[in-house]
Amino acid sequence: MNDTPQTPYQILGEDGIRQLCDAFYDIMDTLPEAAGVRAMHAADLSPMKDRLADYLTGWMGGPPRYADKYGTVCMTTPHEHYHIGPDERDQWLLCMHRALEQIQASDELVEMLTVPLFRIADAVRNREGPSSAANNPDIIAAG
Repeated sequence: MNDTPQTPYQILGEDGIRQLCDAFYDIMDTLPEAAGVRAMHAADLSPMKDRLADYLTGWMGGPPRYADKYGTVCMTTPHEHYHIGPDERDQWLLCMHRALEQIQASDELVEMLTVPLFRIADAVRNREGPSSAANNPDIIAAG
């Protein structure tokens, strides 16, 4: 029998996933390159840390905490009213990559997650280009 962890959930455990989510949102909160994606969130990131941890727990092979609480794991619907283009997707991925570095994830785990994380971030993308607000200081918010 193989005792080597096979899933990201087995590698990180729930505590490790929570550490990843805390690091992810702490990085998003302070990284200037992530200002666009940070602006889509409320001032208090604590609820999002919990929600992402619940989602990633199931997504990484653990118990379906997010589905148990919210009845679905569809990520496109909760994000549809935000402008998420390639820039926002890439900012999200940058924060996640830095968070994986911060928690000292193994090279094996990073490799295991790189393509699936891109796919999930790209699936939430709902625009092809930058927001109108990005280039027009007279626009306060753009959909």
